[in-house]
Amino acid sequence: MTYPYAQSPEKLSTLLAQLFRHISPQRRLQFVLMIALTLTTSVAEVVSLGAVVPFIGILTEPERVFNLPILSRYIQWMGITTPSDLVLPLAVAFSVAAIVAAVLRLLLLWVSIRLSNVTGADLSVEVYRKTLYQPYLVHVARSSSEIISGITQKVTAATSVLTSLITVATSSILFIAILLSLFLIDPYIATVAMVCFGTGYGLIAWKTRIRLKRNSQCIAQQQTQVVKTLQEGLGAIRDVLLDGTQSTYTNIFRNSIQQLQKSTGENQCITLGPRYVMEALGMIMVAIFAYSLSKHQGGIGAALPILGALALGAQRLMPLLQQLYGNWSVVAGSQATLKDVLALLDQSLPNHIHEPQPKPISFKKEARFESVCFRYSMEGPWILKDISLSIPKGARIGFVGKTGSGKSTILDLFMRLLEPTCGQIIVDGNPLTEENTRSWQLVIAHVPQQIYLSDATIAENIAFGVAPNEIDHELVRNAAEQAQLTDLIEGSLDGYNTVVGERGVRLSGGQRQRIGIARALYKKAQILIFDEATSALDTDTENSVMAAIENLNRNLTILMVAHRLSTLQNCDLIVQLESGQISAQGLSPAIGTAQGKWL
Repeated sequence: MTYPYAQSPEKLSTLLAQLFRHISPQRRLQFVLMIALTLTTSVAEVVSLGAVVPFIGILTEPERVFNLPILSRYIQWMGITTPSDLVLPLAVAFSVAAIVAAVLRLLLLWVSIRLSNVTGADLSVEVYRKTLYQPYLVHVARSSSEIISGITQKVTAATSVLTSLITVATSSILFIAILLSLFLIDPYIATVAMVCFGTGYGLIAWKTRIRLKRNSQCIAQQQTQVVKTLQEGLGAIRDVLLDGTQSTYTNIFRNSIQQLQKSTGENQCITLGPRYVMEALGMIMVAIFAYSLSKHQGGIGAALPILGALALGAQRLMPLLQQLYGNWSVVAGSQATLKDVLALLDQSLPNHIHEPQPKPISFKKEARFESVCFRYSMEGPWILKDISLSIPKGARIGFVGKTGSGKSTILDLFMRLLEPTCGQIIVDGNPLTEENTRSWQLVIAHVPQQIYLSDATIAENIAFGVAPNEIDHELVRNAAEQAQLTDLIEGSLDGYNTVVGERGVRLSGGQRQRIGIARALYKKAQILIFDEATSALDTDTENSVMAAIENLNRNLTILMVAHRLSTLQNCDLIVQLESGQISAQGLSPAIGTAQGKWL
């Protein structure tokens, strides 16, 4: 997935630095506190590991431990006179150190998982927020499946990267602390163990890095393809059932999901597999160390405390090494997905987002198109050319023309969803600019051909986008009456609380369009835009919807796009478009019978 407005960094370190810039200051502070907890846990680990030597020593050679200078002062202070009396205090101390270390590690585990998950949630919200604020032109230029995949699957992958980075940081600190403890006990053995294990994991990481990168690219691509296939197959379920194309969509989905799972599975094997090899190597090394120490003076009895400490240290180090390697592989295996998420996080925001809600423009006289032209890109064809048109307040303006003549584009420009390539739109003598776009859009309501209805109540769909506890039910009733929805609502058992089903499946086409009209009226807009709002309806239903529109307040300015001239028969002005230009305008008879060839 690529975006023309996003950076595309290649280096993993650059990606990670870019990701941390998107983390809020509050979360960064929490990361610092977590590192402090990690340092505390490291101290507890060192203490618990350091207690092994005297504890095993008192069990095997109590007299030797009793005479150690470092312990003799504490032994005398506690009033202990015989070596056997040391067993219980050291056992208690060893147990307390182990319990404290375990509790701190559990706390650190909970904090790290919790912090990575809430940070991931923050990133998901930020991606969704920035996506919703993107200009309409950006949404037109890209696939919704890319966005859905990015917000759901790919942000989850970015969250796993955060979790892995946190684990790498905490594991590294704990690893260094335990390794230093082992160096204090026996530098030679600790060095040999570190070189063997470090070299082993280093070689594995070097050999698998290319495969991880290749799999990460496949995962990022197939995550989007899986969502795209699901959307297309389920979204066109009528055509799928009628055409019998279930096997086609199933095969496309099977191919994508198999590639996705194969790459994911390979990365998991690369992540988890080395653990078992290294555990076997660790057992062999313990046996070698035991044999080597048994040959020293004092035999195996004298070496047992050191061997026990080394065995316990290795038992702690092995999982940490595996965590370091495993989480590094997760980060490396998510590089392509992370790039996609960062592209979404780097989306720019409009200037007005940080400003208070402006007041709506007071539309009093007229809006004018003055020599407006539009095309989607500098290399693309002209969609509109030299459009000049006056729209008086309270007028009913109809637009007709062939498909592709520019009818819907005129409405998008009027609503400031698109900006003119040249020319300008003037409202009551003032040109529309980026600064007053939001004020202008607040006076406009849009009724498209396909009304989006959520699986909620009629009242919630009329007050669409308003929290249920903030709905003005009196305004909902007034809007429903003006849109002639009273019969539908009164005929329903639950009235305004009737659930319409997903996308309004329980309603007829005319009822859905009336809810769209009521939604526009709930907004208390001064201008209503109908973009082929009745083209999918039968004649009788269209007539009833048009009657509802005709009965609206005459102070409302209405712009309508239609294919049939009869739909616009009550308009004050009909504008004919052809090849992106106004070819005729006037009342219905003035347009003439020349339209019969395409209307």
